[in-house]
Amino acid sequence: MHDMLSAHPDPVKDPAAVAAAIEALNACAAHCRSCADACLAEDSVADMRDCIRLDLECADICAATAAVLAGSSGSHAARVGLIAVCVEVCDACSKECSSHSDHHEHCALCAEACARCAEACRSLLS
Repeated sequence: MHDMLSAHPDPVKDPAAVAAAIEALNACAAHCRSCADACLAEDSVADMRDCIRLDLECADICAATAAVLAGSSGSHAARVGLIAVCVEVCDACSKECSSHSDHHEHCALCAEACARCAEACRSLLS
C-alpha cells in the first residue's frame, strides 16, 4: 500500500503512516466480523449483544475508513472526521471486547486488533 500511495500523482504527506493505518483498519474490520460471528456461536449469545453490535459497527467504520484513506484525493476535513470516529468506535469496541476476554479468546484477540487500529488512526490525527 505504501508504494501505491507514494505513486499517486498527489501523494499523501506520510505514506508509511497511512499505509500502516490502512493495514490496521483492514485487520480490525476482519477481527471484528470474526468476533461477531464467534459471539453468535456462544451459548450465552444474549450476554454478547452489545459486543456483537459494536463488532459490526466497528467493522463497517474501519472498512469505510480504509477505503477512504486508500484514495489520496478528496476533502481533508472529511477524512479527519472519519478517522476520529474510527478511533472512538475502536476504543469502545476494544473496551467491550476486553470485558469478555477472560471467557472468550476471540474477544481478547479482537480487543487487541481494535486497540492497534485506534493507535494507528491516532497517529494520523497528530
